[in-house]
Amino acid sequence: MQAVLDAIATPRRREILQLVWDTELTAGQIAANFDVSWPAISQNLRVLREAGIVTERRDGNRRLYRANESALGSLTSVLHQMWATDVDSLKRAVERDSGSGADG
Repeated sequence: MQAVLDAIATPRRREILQLVWDTELTAGQIAANFDVSWPAISQNLRVLREAGIVTERRDGNRRLYRANESALGSLTSVLHQMWATDVDSLKRAVERDSGSGADG
């Protein structure tokens, strides 16, 4: 789980994941969407692949990448728990502030 969270911690990796979410793309097609060097994209793809959230398929000498949605399944429950906790905390804070604002 930590490897997945670390892998999607950077905006560029999240953008790459979005690009390959519904379609399979070559590394070159992915790189064409960014103003960074090819090695930088390659390194980001490696991190995503090693975390298991992007798969790589070889077609001749091309490497095709696609999101591994099933690998993100466990992350969904963690995000839902985090969101619920944050919403509860926000609700308590608002209620606390509303209570003190009415008195003061």
